[in-house]
Amino acid sequence: MMTALDSLRSLSPQQRNTVIAAYLGWTLDAFDFFILVFVLKHIAEEFHTDVPAVAVAIFLTLAMRPLGALIFGLAADRYGRRVTLMIDVLLYSVFEFLTGFSTGLTMFLVLRALFGIAMGGEWGVGASLTMETIPEESRGLVSGILQAGYPSGYLIASIVFFLLFPIIGWRGMFFVGALPALLVLYIRRNVQESPAFAQRQSKPQRPFLTVLRENIPLFIWAVLLMTAFNFFSHGTQDLYPTFLEAQKQYDSYTVGAIAIVYNIGAIVGGLSFGALSERIGRRRAIVIAALLAIPVAPLWVYGHGPVMLAIGAFLMQLFVQGAWGIVPVHLNELSPDEVRGTFPGFAYQLGNLLASGNASIQAGLAKRWGGDYALALLVVASSVAVVVALFAGFGFEKKGIRFGGKSAGEADRVMQT
Repeated sequence: MMTALDSLRSLSPQQRNTVIAAYLGWTLDAFDFFILVFVLKHIAEEFHTDVPAVAVAIFLTLAMRPLGALIFGLAADRYGRRVTLMIDVLLYSVFEFLTGFSTGLTMFLVLRALFGIAMGGEWGVGASLTMETIPEESRGLVSGILQAGYPSGYLIASIVFFLLFPIIGWRGMFFVGALPALLVLYIRRNVQESPAFAQRQSKPQRPFLTVLRENIPLFIWAVLLMTAFNFFSHGTQDLYPTFLEAQKQYDSYTVGAIAIVYNIGAIVGGLSFGALSERIGRRRAIVIAALLAIPVAPLWVYGHGPVMLAIGAFLMQLFVQGAWGIVPVHLNELSPDEVRGTFPGFAYQLGNLLASGNASIQAGLAKRWGGDYALALLVVASSVAVVVALFAGFGFEKKGIRFGGKSAGEADRVMQT
């Protein structure tokens, strides 16, 4: 761990600025997304419908993210990561703000779909910009930092919900979600273009589809892996506040406090397993984290009282987001150089699309089982933990590959850890 920290301290000011910008981009993107999971019940009440109907917004947001990943990824590979990231952050902030003005369920769903397009572009562009800028020995820990942006955003949403929701209501929560637009100013002033992208500008650029066709086995595996990963994360996050509110009957302060606790666990997990992957390999670290989530799952949903549930939730997110902390570096190392702005994010978000029905599935299962959200959450989380471990353990790895060197698209060569 000390070696990882030393490598982080050795980053140049420009490299640090890039890491900060990408981390904040994903943090604030996730903050805007997770605002919704805290207010599903309240929106349903105002629009005179039920939670599953409003939960369709989560499905639409996730389902539209691949389109955003493709659009913004292609732009990043053609025009550069930096300017594309600025436009993307501005757009998702605008759509978040407009959501607060929704006059009915239809308008609300349309705006969340548009937000999903913008949200889908941020991760891939920010991750490629960062991974192409930092030294190879820093990738594991920085990967954990980048992915920790997701639970960091959830944590901020938890704090805002805990402190402000009783005062500003659900519409005010979305208005606060417009603040990430200010990040554009930081990126414009402090972040430079990826050196790897700048070097490739002098070389002939092949179309994305051409490169993709040469790497079909790798791409299919990456999409399936990310499908399992997205069921893993969304299956343990999206409806957990609803479970605490609807089944446990906890008030907003208790729900917000538990969410704060488990998001701290998620941040610790991402950082720890990201750094660990630098020592033992990407695949092995993912497998360990995924399998450790299974024995803590019963405590996560059946713990007696809020304290035990908070402990279970802390441990669950420690391992779920521990596995996720390795994803940014893993997908970027596997991506062909020519399409690194598009390939990782598109694979990630296609996995999101295939897993986008998770909230509706879990809400439907809970409704069928007499409002038993605990059982619905437990079944999904335990099942997909095994699937994540299998796909990762028997998949590809290119740990430490030099960007701009040997093609990461040589999918038939699996680096053994």
